[in-house]
Formats: sequence, C-alpha cells, structure tokens
Amino acid sequence: MSNLTQAVPLVQSKPSLHKTLFATCIGNALEWFDIAVYGFFASYIAHAFFPTSDASVSLLLTFGSFGVSFLIRPLGAVVLGNYADRHGRKKALLLSINLMMLGGAMITFMPEYSTIGLAAPLLIMLARLIQGFSAGGEFGSSTAFLVEHFPERKAFIASWQFATQGASTLMASAFGLGLTQMLSETQMLSWGWRIPFAFGLLIGPLGLYIRRHVHEPASFTQQERPEAPLKQLFGRQKELMLLAVGLMVISTAVNYMLNYVPTYATKTLHLPGSVAFSATLLAGIILTLVTPLMGLWAERVGRVPLMWGSLLLLLVTIYPAFRYMVDHTSPVTLLLLVGWMALLKSIYFSTVPSVMADLFPLGTRASGMAISYNVAVTIFGGFAPLICTLLINATGSSLAPGYYLMAVSLLSAAALLRCRHRVA
Repeated sequence: MSNLTQAVPLVQSKPSLHKTLFATCIGNALEWFDIAVYGFFASYIAHAFFPTSDASVSLLLTFGSFGVSFLIRPLGAVVLGNYADRHGRKKALLLSINLMMLGGAMITFMPEYSTIGLAAPLLIMLARLIQGFSAGGEFGSSTAFLVEHFPERKAFIASWQFATQGASTLMASAFGLGLTQMLSETQMLSWGWRIPFAFGLLIGPLGLYIRRHVHEPASFTQQERPEAPLKQLFGRQKELMLLAVGLMVISTAVNYMLNYVPTYATKTLHLPGSVAFSATLLAGIILTLVTPLMGLWAERVGRVPLMWGSLLLLLVTIYPAFRYMVDHTSPVTLLLLVGWMALLKSIYFSTVPSVMADLFPLGTRASGMAISYNVAVTIFGGFAPLICTLLINATGSSLAPGYYLMAVSLLSAAALLRCRHRVA
C-alpha cells in the first residue's frame, strides 16, 4: 500500500454542486453527443466512407465500425479506471476528454473514400477506437467523482450522469431534424453530416478548462490508495462486477436502441427522416428532464423500487408496443413508442450510477464501475443496432428489437434480485 496522501482542506476539495456537475458531465456530454451523432447520421457516413453497391452492406459496415469502437472500451476502462484509482479522478477525467476531442477532430475533417480510398474507412475506424478508449474510462471516473463529492445526495447527483446523455441525444436529434429540413439530400451526403461533429469539438475546450479547475474529493485524497486496484477487483470482487454488468444491460440496450431509431424508422418502417429525428428529439427531452427528477424521487422512496417498477413495465409492455407500431405504422405511433421507452429508461437510468457506486469500495470504485459499465455497453449496447439489423434481415420481422429488449430486461432483473441485500 502507498503512503497516506496528505489531506487537503475540505473547502478546497468540495466545490459547489453546480460546478462539480458541470465539470463532470460536460465530458460525458461530448462522449454521448459524438456517439448519438454517429448513429443518427449512419446512412450518410456509410455513403462517405463505406461505399458499396449494396446499401444494406454499406450500412452494416458503418454499424460494424460503430460496434468495433466499443470493443476497445473495456481496455480503456481497465487503463483509465486503474489510473483514476491510483492517481486521481481529476487526472483521468482530463485525459479522457483530450482523447475524445482527438477522435472527434479526425471524424470531422476526414477526407472521403472517393478522395483517399481505403485509408478513409481505416482512419475512421482508428478515430472510433480512440473515442472508444476514452469513453471507457469516463463513466467510472466521473461517477466516482460525483458521489464522492456529495455522498449525501448520491442518487440525485449521479442521475445527472445519465441526464447528460439525454441532453446529448437531444442536441444530436436537433441537429438531425434541423439539417434534414434545411439542407438537400445532396448537401447532407456531401458535407452536411460533418456539421454536428464540428459542433462537438466546441464542447471539448470548455470541458477541459472547467475540469482543470476542480479538486479531488476529500474522501479520495485522504484514503490509502491501493497499489494494485485491478488485482483486488479481479481477485476478490468479480461477483460485484458481474452484478454491475447485469444492472446496466437493459439501460444501455434501450439507450442504443434509441440511437438506432432514425435508421430503423427510415430503412425498416419507411418513414421520413424528419419523423425519425423528431422521435429521438422527444426521447432526448424526456431523458434530460425526467432522469434528474427521478433521482430526486429516489432520495424519498428508495432506488430499488423505482428500478423494479421500470423493469417490470418494460418487460410487459415492450412487445405489444412494437407490435402496435408495426401494425399501425405512422409518425404518431413511432413517437408513442420512443416516448414510452425513454420514460421507462429515465426511471431506471436515474438510479443505476449510484447503485453501481455503492457496490464497490472506494479504492476500486472507478475501475470496477468503468469495467463493468463498458462490458455491458460493449456487448449489449454497442452492437445492439448491428444485432437488430441482422435479426430483421434474417427473420424478416420488424419486431426483432422488441424481442431483444425483453431478453436483456430479464438479465437486469436477475442482477437486481441478487443486489437486494447490498443496496436500498
């Protein structure tokens, strides 16, 4: 064990609630904005970097690159999570936002396949891998930073971790809706899709500046830091990681299903692109507004009851909701389905970060949360659009996404049942 780190004054280590939230969540906003934009504009990216004679193959290659970036997220979680537990949450947060900005800049300014040939899709893949590595350490470090600064408000303050994701989805949807209305299809294919990625680059420097001016949580600076948090994690805390993965799978699956909506609505349901982006815009509004409200409510009624209510409602209603939308396809039914998924996700979403934080001791918290979160995101989130596209093509059924969500909700229910004695 390392020597006890010299304590710093509490007033220095605990900035204002608003400053802490802003510093932590802005990097998270950048991460999820870029992810949402890539999913929303997949068909345009496919045209620019993955051109083939078959549009379905081109789209599959694009979502494949989307999913491949998630394969490296567990590695980022291991490296950056371990770095956060050994050297500090702040240093890890600064590193992750710098890497995210690098990947975003590469996508924004990358020449198309028609200009540089095979180098274009390979460099896009590299950019996604850099962003995936960065995002791998973001959740664990930022959530630990939040709950360790304000343990007395952990349900509420940690809910902003995912409310930020809703805000990012909202911004990405607004870009999608606005650009498809203002620009022609030719303009979108040529250069219009780059605009939201360029906007994402503007978030980075602001987040970097803010993060430089916050301090480590007092509870972290005053603890004995383990020399090998990963050894402890994989040696004695494997069950905790499995439980955390289980808790996350339904939340991340729904999230990426919402990102998949524009492609699903246009390619499978044959609805206009503006309708698809309107649906995701609605989802972003609900996730942004409802999630922190549910975090406040959880402080009153408890976190576990809210999680059970959301899971059971999703399990019972998701198939009928998809069936009704497929049988009565219209802008209204799409909006109703997306709104319902976003509402249930907001309820469950609000509680997950603080519950995961409670599962792990302080010395391995950032690593444990980062690894379990990203394993769940990689397997059940990053490849959700690809899995659903393959299932739809293989079965010919537009209901495949509903079956997928029912399956993963059962996994989360099993994990929550095992956690009942560990959290309240």
